[in-house]
Amino acid sequence: MTTEMTRTTCRILLLPILMVAVGVLIKGYADVGDGFSAGVIASLGIVLQGVAFGAEEFDRLPMVRYAPLATFAGLFLALAVAFTPVFGGDPIFLHQPEAGTPVTHFGAIEFITPVLFDIGVFLIVFGFCVGSLSAVARETVRREREQAIVTQRRLDARRERAERGGTR
Repeated sequence: MTTEMTRTTCRILLLPILMVAVGVLIKGYADVGDGFSAGVIASLGIVLQGVAFGAEEFDRLPMVRYAPLATFAGLFLALAVAFTPVFGGDPIFLHQPEAGTPVTHFGAIEFITPVLFDIGVFLIVFGFCVGSLSAVARETVRREREQAIVTQRRLDARRERAERGGTR
């Protein structure tokens, strides 16, 4: 059971945590990319919501429902970036475009192969972490419900025995 203060704090922290994750992901395009760290940060922000609101509410979040899809999309993107140069007779993981050629930009972000690969890694890590923890939370809730049913049956059986014993 969590308090209203915990829930409000988690709601307030979600957007800044996701913004930090995007910042870590984008930072890599000036330096070395960091899709893994960004994926871990983003997934921790989402998992924090699950801790605060419970497993049922956690599973209602769109980011949680589509986590497996994000994992496979990231895997497809990373593999496509890695193996696309092979079709042109070039080695795996060839940096495209080559130095000195024009690059497609989206604001300050350059769309080059390391950027796309980092986005793929981000999606894999984010989807796997959120999906795995969601599965663990669902299993925990299922076991708690089963235990509650068993406990209730035992209490009902004791009550019946007590009623039968008291009427004799």
